[in-house]
Amino acid sequence: MAGTLPRQGAQEGGAAAEGGPQPVRRRRGKSRVRARTQRRAHSVRLSDAEHATIAAGAEAVGMSIAGFLAHSGLAAARDLDRTAAAIAARQDTLTALFALRRQLGHANNNLNQAAHALNSGTYPDGLEDTIAAVRHAVDDVSHVTARLTDPNFEGTAA
Repeated sequence: MAGTLPRQGAQEGGAAAEGGPQPVRRRRGKSRVRARTQRRAHSVRLSDAEHATIAAGAEAVGMSIAGFLAHSGLAAARDLDRTAAAIAARQDTLTALFALRRQLGHANNNLNQAAHALNSGTYPDGLEDTIAAVRHAVDDVSHVTARLTDPNFEGTAA
């Protein structure tokens, strides 16, 4: 048996599997200048509608979505009075919507009772008041909806 013995491990010129010399990979082009400290990354979960709105806003001003979110968040944090006012207005609008929901539930109950009375041949007391309350609620819903869809809306408060 005077032949060569088969080698174990890496082939000639290749990297060894365990701790041997590794091939050197060279980057092409200029290296990126990095800050001395690592920047913090944050994850934001968005609905499809929220993402589409933010993406459209970022595209309109020529920014990336991440840059747009960072810029918008910093602008809101720097002007807390304005931000708090916008959030409070939104909360007031939501509170008004929930109040209108209750009001419409009561009006629905009254209309059902009136319809039952009319179907049995009697004219219910307070039918005109119930119809007026429903009309008033419809006007209030229109105003609150306008406030939600147009922040510059100057109508009367609900």
